[in-house]
Amino acid sequence: MITCRPMRKDDIERGLSLCRSAGWNQLARDWEIFLQQGPDGCRVAEINEKVLGTVTTMRYQHFFSWIGMVLVDPAYQRQGIGMQLLREALQILQMEETVKLDATPAGREVYLKLNFVDEYLLSRMEAVITGDKLKDSAARSINENEIPALIKFDREIFGADRRSLLTWMWKGALEYAYVVMEKNDILGYCAGRNGDKYTQIGPVIAKNVGVARQLVSAALSNCHGRQVILDVPHQQPQWLVWLASVGFTEQRNFMRMYRGPNRFPGLPEKIFAIAGPEFG
Repeated sequence: MITCRPMRKDDIERGLSLCRSAGWNQLARDWEIFLQQGPDGCRVAEINEKVLGTVTTMRYQHFFSWIGMVLVDPAYQRQGIGMQLLREALQILQMEETVKLDATPAGREVYLKLNFVDEYLLSRMEAVITGDKLKDSAARSINENEIPALIKFDREIFGADRRSLLTWMWKGALEYAYVVMEKNDILGYCAGRNGDKYTQIGPVIAKNVGVARQLVSAALSNCHGRQVILDVPHQQPQWLVWLASVGFTEQRNFMRMYRGPNRFPGLPEKIFAIAGPEFG
């Protein structure tokens, strides 16, 4: 008998084990932010007190909510555990107007059956950074007193307020947090985080491709010799061309999906990299 219960802090070690089995990048710190943001919003599936799977949810106020970290022990896959966890997540979010997620091609087929629809395609771009193709950048490090203005800038483009997440990202990896300003106006910013397998740069939010290049060039300057990924929407073909020119290749793709009216889509054409499929 497989049962689901709320995730606890002492489940993080097992969550990390499932991440390693799946080849995922998350660290303990990533699991902790889910539990901090929504202590009652994450679930584990277990049998005989052994955790076999996980799912997380994150609410972005009244705008929309997010489902992520759907993991199932490889030895117990194809037994309906993933679907059971998804239904648990949807039950948690049953009063939310819109629910979103980023789906793998295989996962997309499952989500379509749960009334999710496609929004736009993303590619995971991967490279080992050498630095010889990066140009000087006008981006500079983000100061703490600039965070409120960045949150306001981000809200219009992402489609929701994610101040807690962005502050958490900034504190966790100052070396990837950059901003481009014109006088007192924000033209764009980026953040990033370290992981088990690679460094992830994102979100990258900018008014145009030129600003995005400056931001990512600055962040990548701190990644020499390291494996780096960006999860990139297919909204700006020129952006994908530039990433290829500095050595990035596509590792895999995702489909952003939603269930509900999607009244807060943001401005996807100004999103050059997301925070990650688990966050949006």
